[in-house]
Amino acid sequence: MRERTSQALFSYWNEVRGPRLAPRRFEIEPSRITAILPETFILERQARRHYVFRLAGTRVCEQFGRDFRNLDMLSLWSADDQEVVGRVLDTAAHDGAVGVVTFDATASPRRQVGYEMILLPLVHNGSEITRLLGCMTTAQSPPWLGLDPFTRLHITGFNLVWPDGRPHAVVASTNQPPPFSHAHGHSRVVHSDRRHFRVYDGGLAADGSER
Repeated sequence: MRERTSQALFSYWNEVRGPRLAPRRFEIEPSRITAILPETFILERQARRHYVFRLAGTRVCEQFGRDFRNLDMLSLWSADDQEVVGRVLDTAAHDGAVGVVTFDATASPRRQVGYEMILLPLVHNGSEITRLLGCMTTAQSPPWLGLDPFTRLHITGFNLVWPDGRPHAVVASTNQPPPFSHAHGHSRVVHSDRRHFRVYDGGLAADGSER
């Protein structure tokens, strides 16, 4: 997390969370994050790969030139990027990971802004994570921002953060590896078409034989 808004929101969420997998939705007090509220939003998980904006800050709506309320998060992205964002959302909702996505928002060939988005799990009713607290923020402020609507969003990178340094005990007790993870510790960063991905070595050796 590079942007100040992202760091501030994560710090507050983590403070409220304490030792738990995720805090409860109604434990989040808007008065505690007044300075960054215009860049925040809340998603409701209605089904797998279906996450709807329940609330969206004024700055987000103004900069993107649209009302986000009741909009499906995945509808913002191309088909290829929907798969990435969908998996990040599902991992946050199922395993309590914090999702971090960077993307370029383009209004025209010469008008482009880089954004950072974070996704923080929340428990709403019962014990399941059905809400996600997030923000979309940029350090750039060109004079045209908010005047020309974005026509394309393109992911440039993504990451998953485990607040406790590893999957929470609740997740670990299921004995199921979280998405994007692998038992092997060796990894490398691959750059392709302005994206960067962390790739973990698989179960095959370089000569194609099984390890």
